[in-house]
Amino acid sequence: MPGQDKTGPLGQGPMTGRGLGPCGGGMGRGFGRGKGFGWRAGTMQVMPIQQPAVITEKQEKQFLEQELTALKQEMKEIEERLKGIKK
Repeated sequence: MPGQDKTGPLGQGPMTGRGLGPCGGGMGRGFGRGKGFGWRAGTMQVMPIQQPAVITEKQEKQFLEQELTALKQEMKEIEERLKGIKK
């Protein structure tokens, strides 16, 4: 909680963060034991490693085309803004 002003980490009010500050009872220690951070009976539980998603060439092509369209639109908007600044 920045500034200790009870606004939470993003200004959304108390009890909206991880509960590590004085409002959450964590007293700022950051250990997280018993708070859902993988600790159980004093030992750390191993979290499974997620495999990366596999996409097909067709999906990759579609994604890249969408990305290219978005970049072209952004470039067009930047060029228009530059023209407006030069005047």
